[in-house]
Amino acid sequence: MFRKTRLFTPGPTPLLPAAQFAMAAADLHHRTAEFRALYTKVLAQLKEFVGTRNDVLLLSSSGTGAMEAAVSNLTSPGDPVLVLTAGKFGERWTAITKAFGCNVEVLNAPYGETFDLATIKAALKPEHKAVYVQATETSTATRHDIRGIAEALKAANSQALLVVDAITGLGTTHFDVDAWGIDVLIGGSQKAVMIPPGLAYLSVSDRAWAAMETSKNPRYYFDLRKERKSAKLGESAYTPSVSLIAGLGAALDYIAGQANGDLAEGRISLIENAETCAAMTRAGLVALGFTLFAPTAPAAAATAVSVPEGLDSGAVVKELKSRFGAVIANGQGEMKGKIFRIAHLGFFDYMDTIALLGALELIARDTLKLPVQFGQGVAAAQQVFATRKPKQAYEETFAVTV
Repeated sequence: MFRKTRLFTPGPTPLLPAAQFAMAAADLHHRTAEFRALYTKVLAQLKEFVGTRNDVLLLSSSGTGAMEAAVSNLTSPGDPVLVLTAGKFGERWTAITKAFGCNVEVLNAPYGETFDLATIKAALKPEHKAVYVQATETSTATRHDIRGIAEALKAANSQALLVVDAITGLGTTHFDVDAWGIDVLIGGSQKAVMIPPGLAYLSVSDRAWAAMETSKNPRYYFDLRKERKSAKLGESAYTPSVSLIAGLGAALDYIAGQANGDLAEGRISLIENAETCAAMTRAGLVALGFTLFAPTAPAAAATAVSVPEGLDSGAVVKELKSRFGAVIANGQGEMKGKIFRIAHLGFFDYMDTIALLGALELIARDTLKLPVQFGQGVAAAQQVFATRKPKQAYEETFAVTV
């Protein structure tokens, strides 16, 4: 049979066709009126997509560039900061803050778990300048309670800036940036917004802007003050990735189009789509006899699955690709060979989820030798889809009746 390649990885994710067309047609010079109009529009759309009144900036870099900017712009050598880490990307916050000379205190949670809010509150100190955390720890497919963390800071009367890596969180998790007091929220292009890697975006609060005026760490390309000044003129400080910005504009138009042109409602629909695909996948995998790796705090961006003792998760990754053209992700670092990860963020839908579960039924039977009856994983996923309420995750996050 033909094998059509399908990405089920948590970044890069499947590309939106409309964005691909826009990128192919983006024959623009970046210091022209045409590009300024596009750039101004995309920056305004990003504010709606993030859901904030704060400035939102766009960088031609991977998400790690925005993470670095959130350290170099906000801290000085010797500043005490608190890093919350429970996986490879939390460890990246630790590495970046140490690289810029911060006095780093680390609060760890085991891989596959999240943080106890009381422990966070107890770890906070008046001298902490910033708290760095993931919204979703992509390496373990674990979601952290950003609202709870923000409330813990307030309860402790902490003046620390709250900096959140939401590179896989945006578009898969509901945030209220301004009400919760998130000072910096970071996103990336190769995730829920369905375009290739190469762009990072971040919202920046007034408190964060004020901190930049006293920060002593060096910065040049990632000087957010330069980007803010240029953005007001419809430009970037340095040469931007023109085609990716055109693709991002098309992707944000598409998201708005899912809600009759309302981008804020489109964002909610995008998140609910990821939540539904994730819930379907978890139910299907459990029905097949798999063990979820992060059962108490599962992400909507991706699902992590443990393989039986003595087996290598790489075998599942390899078999899915060779037999069905489906590309999923192995574990990272010490979790390589122990878990595999399936993405749900961005351009995925019901049909993608059902198809992958159908393929996994064969892998479970033939490769892992699990006692599988064809259809049992698919049926469990269909049951979730049939009974899930619209805006269920939104309702659960904000405790309102929709």
